[in-house]
Amino acid sequence: MNKILIIPDSFKGTMSSREVGRILEEEARACWPEAAVTRVEVADGGEGTVDAFLAVLPGEKRRCRVHGPFGEWVDAAYGRMGETAVIEMAAAAGLPLAAGRPGAGQASTYGVGELLADAVAHGARRIVLGLGGSATNDGGAGAAAALGVRFYRANGEAFVPVGDTLAEIARIDAAPARQALRGVTVTAICDIDNPLCGPQGAAAVFAPQKGAAPADLPRLDAGLRHLAEVAGPEAGLDLLALPGGGAAGGLGAGAAAFFGARLQSGIETVLDTVGFDRMLEGCSLVLTGEGRIDGQSARGKVPAILGKAPNSCWARASAPCSASTGWRSRFPCCAAAPRRTCAQPPPTCSGMRGWPKRCHADSPPGAWQPACAVLHYIRNDQGVEAIIPCKSLHGGSLRRWAARCSGYFSGRGT
Repeated sequence: MNKILIIPDSFKGTMSSREVGRILEEEARACWPEAAVTRVEVADGGEGTVDAFLAVLPGEKRRCRVHGPFGEWVDAAYGRMGETAVIEMAAAAGLPLAAGRPGAGQASTYGVGELLADAVAHGARRIVLGLGGSATNDGGAGAAAALGVRFYRANGEAFVPVGDTLAEIARIDAAPARQALRGVTVTAICDIDNPLCGPQGAAAVFAPQKGAAPADLPRLDAGLRHLAEVAGPEAGLDLLALPGGGAAGGLGAGAAAFFGARLQSGIETVLDTVGFDRMLEGCSLVLTGEGRIDGQSARGKVPAILGKAPNSCWARASAPCSASTGWRSRFPCCAAAPRRTCAQPPPTCSGMRGWPKRCHADSPPGAWQPACAVLHYIRNDQGVEAIIPCKSLHGGSLRRWAARCSGYFSGRGT
């Protein structure tokens, strides 16, 4: 075993991506001390996104004072890795900063734009903007204003809109922001696909979590719709049809319109930034997983994205494994592995029926809710050797499973 790559998603309600990865790394090192082990944490745009990038890329945090969601000064930080800056919008406009304050209709993303401006001023040429944990519903108008976008009322008065005043926008001049971001690419991490408006939009789904009363929702939704109708044509975009436009109180749509941002899932952004294709070169073993592999796994979850990577192959073990165990809804598995190392399609788990039962026996009472699934796939000189799924709720069972699998593949146990 020469090189091992560990890249799990978080096990929601159980363990973070970092915790899962740490356990798997410890067991992998114990079994193959001579192997080079690389662990990648998954970022979803919320709290911890900067730390996830800094865990795999050399860099540092840059701290600065910016305006918070209600105009107060707050201390914020973002990550700098060469010419790349990673910014969590929640650092300047997150829900924890809004404790005890008015609802989402009065909150602003202005400080987020200040973070972007600071990053550009200090040499950033690529910005990764995490959309998660927001206290706002201003469609990114505040952030745009901080970067020079001018918003005008019908009487010609310039102002900085918030959620409650988006409907007052009569004209927008976005040229200053485009000039400020010339030569800079912006990628917005967005792991939801909610549209900007409507029953599944930013106001209807997320504003109540930010203090908006039911009576406020129609006004907030109408404001975002008006913003889309004014800013969309100017940017050449149909913001109402943009998947993920409703992320972070509409900042997903605003980032696309005002910053030319590309909305992308967190894991895709991580893979691009850390150079996943290069990491696969010479890779002998890959470990990945998520809290539950089911119908939602294809919508941007880690195993699915890994399977779509250019240099990976999809281990088609889901249906056979489900059929052999009889746990289609509980125990499916799927995996990705380096394409060049696969001499043949990997075998299914049908010949290893005892493994799921043993792993299940390790789990404490109630461990199925929520359940965890881990995928283990090994390459030897002849190609991928086997795929083992496992479920557990806590680190102890996960650790025992990883150690047992490692022992099995090393010929030390069954």
